[in-house]
Amino acid sequence: MRGERQPLPDGRGSDCVERSRDRKGAVNRWRSGQASIEFALLYGAVILPLTFMVVFVSEMLWVWHSVVDFTRDGANYAATHCYMGGGSNVITYMTTHVPRMIDMERFQSGEAGLQISYFSQDPATGQLTPFVCSSGADCSASCIPDAVTVSVTSYQFSKGLETFFRLPAVTIPPFATSLPIQSAGCDESGNCLP
Repeated sequence: MRGERQPLPDGRGSDCVERSRDRKGAVNRWRSGQASIEFALLYGAVILPLTFMVVFVSEMLWVWHSVVDFTRDGANYAATHCYMGGGSNVITYMTTHVPRMIDMERFQSGEAGLQISYFSQDPATGQLTPFVCSSGADCSASCIPDAVTVSVTSYQFSKGLETFFRLPAVTIPPFATSLPIQSAGCDESGNCLP
């Protein structure tokens, strides 16, 4: 009986099925290639896409965390250095001090916009209003705002999402960071750091 080929109960031929007995005498059926095909289907349809999604989500979270630190560093720089119209000194600092991350070059080239906003506080109401220097002199002790906000504008994470999964780019929030001005980089004699 061992190794004997018998037809299946439904009448199909015995060429594709081989019966053999294991140690306990039970009959095993061997189907060649079924496990390989099931693995290939599972790997191609589930495991591989999930692996790529984990990689892309990890990259996006890395950028997310880096942009949060990036805006905090820029706001800290703006709070400790003098006011310049449009925040040109802060933008220069931020584009040269981008943290190591994916899409770093987009922040260095200015493709991902940076917005620097200065505010003055109304002493009567405590409300913040956009700062305008009355003397018109940038980087001077007579022109110091009360607060600054730094944010990232127009950045979208798209590394691999459009290529592999045909998904739209993910718009990253502006991550606005606001800080009170902490001396504006001016010393007691009126010298200010740009």
